[in-house]
Amino acid sequence: MTTPVGVYISVPFCKAKCTFCNFASDAFGSSRMQSYVDRLCAEIRKSRPSAEKMDAVLPREADSIYFGGGTPSLLAPEQFRQIFTALRDEFAVARNAEITLECAPGQLAGDTLDELQRQGMNRISFGVQSFVDRESSAVGRLHTAQQCIAEIARVRSAGIEEISLDLIAGLPHQTEQSWRYSLDQAIASGVPHLSVYMLEVDEESRLGKEMLTGGARYHASAVPSEDEAATWYQIACEAFDVAGLTQYEISNFARHGHTSRHNLKYWHRQHYIGFGLDAHSMLLTKEAAVRFANTSDLDVYLNQTTTDTFGLHQLANHPNAKEADIISHTEAFEESLFLGLRLNEGVSIDSLREQFGEPMLRDAMESLQEVHDAGLLEIDAGRIRLTARGRMVSNEVFSRVLVSAAA
Repeated sequence: MTTPVGVYISVPFCKAKCTFCNFASDAFGSSRMQSYVDRLCAEIRKSRPSAEKMDAVLPREADSIYFGGGTPSLLAPEQFRQIFTALRDEFAVARNAEITLECAPGQLAGDTLDELQRQGMNRISFGVQSFVDRESSAVGRLHTAQQCIAEIARVRSAGIEEISLDLIAGLPHQTEQSWRYSLDQAIASGVPHLSVYMLEVDEESRLGKEMLTGGARYHASAVPSEDEAATWYQIACEAFDVAGLTQYEISNFARHGHTSRHNLKYWHRQHYIGFGLDAHSMLLTKEAAVRFANTSDLDVYLNQTTTDTFGLHQLANHPNAKEADIISHTEAFEESLFLGLRLNEGVSIDSLREQFGEPMLRDAMESLQEVHDAGLLEIDAGRIRLTARGRMVSNEVFSRVLVSAAA
C-alpha cells in the first residue's frame, strides 16, 4: 500500500536577509510575491502529469504540508487561500495532516493566522535563533526576545499547541552564559519541540565574505570558534534531556508525541514533493527513486510556462530543474544509512537486509567497523546508531559511511 506523500512549499521572501544566509530567499515587493504564488500554483497543478512522465509514483493523499522559506508568513491571507485551493485540487489532504508554517517572530499578521487556521494549519516553527537581542540583531534578525515570548503566547491562545523554536549555537557575541540563558528561556516557554543548529556560514553570504576578508560590519570577529559552538550544542542536549525534551534527531528535540512528522519523512526516506524556488523532491519509481530540485534563480522560476513538464528524459536540460538523479540500488542503501543515522533510534539491520540483501549489508558492516571502534557508532539490539560523540562529528561519520557503503 502506498503511503501518503509529504508536501513542501518554498516561499523565498524575507523582510530582511540574515547575514549568514545564502539560501534562495530575499526581500521582494508585493507584486512579485503574487507572481510567485501564481507560478507556484501552476506548478502544483501540473505535478501529476510531471510525475507520470518520470514514471514516478505521486500518491494522491498528503499527510504533511510544510511551508518553509524565507518567511512564508509574509504572504497575504488570500495568497494562502489560493495555494491551499491548488493543493486540495491535486491532493487529498488527510484530516489529521500536519500542516506547518515557518515564521519569524513578529511577522505573522492576525488575519493571516486566522486564514491559515481555517485552512488547517496546526503547527508553527518560530525562527528565534537567540533570546539575547544583541545576538539576534548582529545577524540581521528583526525581532526581540520579548516579541518571541509574546508571539508564543499569542499563537497558543489562538489554539495552536504544536510550536517549535529554532536556536543557533555560535552566533556573533554569543558566550556560554548567554547560550545557557537562551536555553533556559526556550525551556521555560513550555513549547513541545526545539531545534538546535550550530552556526553554518555560507562563504557567499555577507558574514561569510567578511570572515574571509576581514571587516567589522557584520561582526565576523565576534563569531565563536567551532569548538565553542560544539560545546554549547552538547550543553543544549543535556539541558533539554533534563527538561523532558528527548533528542530524536541530531538537531531536534521533542516531548513525547510531538516530533515533526513531516521532517521524519526525510530521515525515514519516504517520498515527498517540493514546490517553489529551490524546492527538492524524492519520488519512488518502479525501479528505485528519483530526486530532483527546482532552480534557485527566481527569474528563471517565474518565467516558466504552465505547459512545461519535467519528464524524466528532459530533466537534465529542463530550465526549471537544476539537478535530477535516478537513485541506484547502491545509492539507496547509502541514503538509508546516513539519513537513518541522523535519528537517535538509528537504522534497523533487519530492514537494511530485507531491502538491499545480505551481501551489501555484510560488506558495509565490515567497512564500518573502524567507525565503530572509534566510538562513533554503536551496534546493539539489531540497530546501528550514532553515539553521543558520533552526533557531535556527524558529518565526518557520514562521509565515512558513504565511502564504506560504496566500497
